Amino acid sequence: MPLTDLAIRNAKPREKPFKMGDGLGLFLQVQPNGSKLWRMKYRIGGREKKLAIGSYPEIGLGNARIKRDEARELLALGKDPSLEKQRAKARATLDSEHSFAAISAEYCDKRRRDGQRAWAPATAKRCEYLLSLLNGTIGKMPIVEIEPIDVLTAVRRIEKRGKLESARRTLQLAGAVFRYAVATARIRSDPTRDLRGALTSPTVTHYGAVLEPGKVGELLRAIEDYDGQPITKLALQLAPHVFVRPGELRQAQWKEIDFEAALWTIPAKKTKMRKDHRVPLSRQVLTILREARMLSGRDAYVFPSIRTRTRPMSDNTINAALRRLGYTTDDMTAHGFRAMASTLLNESGYWHPDAIERALAHGDRDKVRAAYHRGAHWQERVRMAQWWSDYLDQLRQGKELDPLPPED
Repeated sequence: MPLTDLAIRNAKPREKPFKMGDGLGLFLQVQPNGSKLWRMKYRIGGREKKLAIGSYPEIGLGNARIKRDEARELLALGKDPSLEKQRAKARATLDSEHSFAAISAEYCDKRRRDGQRAWAPATAKRCEYLLSLLNGTIGKMPIVEIEPIDVLTAVRRIEKRGKLESARRTLQLAGAVFRYAVATARIRSDPTRDLRGALTSPTVTHYGAVLEPGKVGELLRAIEDYDGQPITKLALQLAPHVFVRPGELRQAQWKEIDFEAALWTIPAKKTKMRKDHRVPLSRQVLTILREARMLSGRDAYVFPSIRTRTRPMSDNTINAALRRLGYTTDDMTAHGFRAMASTLLNESGYWHPDAIERALAHGDRDKVRAAYHRGAHWQERVRMAQWWSDYLDQLRQGKELDPLPPED
């Protein structure tokens, strides 16, 4: 006699498990602890087997019968329902291991350790953050099931918040993750390849930078009068002379500075191009560094954080100091010291463009050419470093706005 919901609800546990049959192999097993488990008895290959369907009331009588009928359809096709259930569970586990979030984490880990192509720590942090914005939409989806519309919907959620550049960059990174999945045989094609042009293009903006000699002098005098933290003032004073990337400046360590050789060697792991970058130090720079050493010489970092001296200065400290001096983000930024140096050094006409590019640590894809110019322009870069510091002193003093020719 088929079961009813009332009979199931009224079934009381006994000392030993007992069965309540429904039909076509389906039965409910009532355990001594009161739990009620759906099972199906069937035969395949001459052997009697049981299929665990689930527990009551999570699976009601109607759903249990549906699952029984599905199992019988598999039997009619010569398939073992228990084996198919194990396979489905294995596929689900595999899909979770191959979700977009899992493949994304694997890709980011690879890029952190990717030899000369490895991401700098700041780049890795930014990329991992942008990819995490997709976790709420496609993160848990098996990567093989993701279609272009899924990715587009996900990045448009970012775009709708007005984050146009973040949306664009996130789509680029998602494409890199999918191409990595293709390369590692997880999927056959990149679903983002046909999404080019789907997002609104952000307006291109440039880092605020002071580029006119007279205004550079005003900025240097403002820095000279800075009344904030002494270590911040020294970082501000140093930035225009060495014009390295802001992250390289704030993470500078004393072990990288050679006072006798007047040389700062920034290790590859800290540089954008993942190569050691040598910075010749002028007399003015050495003076600033000696002052900094009096404040932080016992610590690892040249410019330690004011909160804990075991960490470098915050990445916003210099920009905040510039705001305190009255310069908006459109006027001047920490990165703007690089544009300042590039513009004025090129406009002076005294220095080879390759020497300026090397000083800015810009990459050269031609490795042979890169090696040649790195060596060929070193002495010129040493002379240029001293000339540049002397010129900045001129501008700061307001005595002469035309650059003096370099000494032979």
